[in-house]
Amino acid sequence: MGQTMQIQYLTSKELAVYENGPLLAGGVLVAMPFTNADHAQRAAKLMASRASAPGMILCIHDQAEEGFIALINRAFVKTQSAYFAYVAQDALAGRDWLKEALTAMGDRKNFLGFNDGKWAGALAGFGLARRSWATQNYGGDFFYPAYKRHYADAELTLLAMQADAYAYEPNSLLVEVDWDKDASAVDADDRSLFLERKKKGFDGRVSNPTLLNHIK
Repeated sequence: MGQTMQIQYLTSKELAVYENGPLLAGGVLVAMPFTNADHAQRAAKLMASRASAPGMILCIHDQAEEGFIALINRAFVKTQSAYFAYVAQDALAGRDWLKEALTAMGDRKNFLGFNDGKWAGALAGFGLARRSWATQNYGGDFFYPAYKRHYADAELTLLAMQADAYAYEPNSLLVEVDWDKDASAVDADDRSLFLERKKKGFDGRVSNPTLLNHIK
C-alpha cells in the first residue's frame, strides 16, 4: 500500500448519496466538516502532503448547518476504513502527523488525541480512532449524538482512558488555529449534558474518580 492521502470534497447533502454504497478509504478516513471552503482546502492540502500514511481526507461542506458533531456521525456511518479521524477546517498539520499517530497507537491503543496546541493530550480536540472500537461506543455513531457543538470529544476521551485505550504523541501535530478560541464560550446545553452524564459515569462506562474529575 502506498503512502498517498487523497482529498475528496462533498456537500452535506451529497453525503447522502453514499447511503447504500459507503465511501471506502484505505488506511485512515479523515472527516473534516467545514463552512469556509478556502480554509478547508488549504488545511486539507497541507494535511495530505504531510501525512506520510495512506488514506482519504473527506471535506464536507456543512450547507444545511447541521453542525460538526452531527456531520462527523453521518460521515462515520457512510464510510469504511480501518481508522477514522475527525478534524476541523482550522487544523494546521505538522510533518508526519498521521504516521506518528498510527505508530503511537500501535496494536494496543484504540483512540489518540492529536497535539492541538491547547490540551496537551488531556482530551482529543482532534482525534483518531480504530473504527472497530469506535463502532461499539454509541450504537454505530462516532460521538454521543445528543451533543451539538462541544464535549463529545471530552466524553470519548474519558471512555478511552478508562479502558486504557488512549494514546497521545506530542509529535503528532494538528494545531487548532482559531484566533478567537480562548475567548469563546462553550455551549451551555452541551456542558449541562456532559455534567449530567458524568454523574452516571457516562452510562456506567467510566468509574475511575480521577477521570470523572479530569474534565470539568
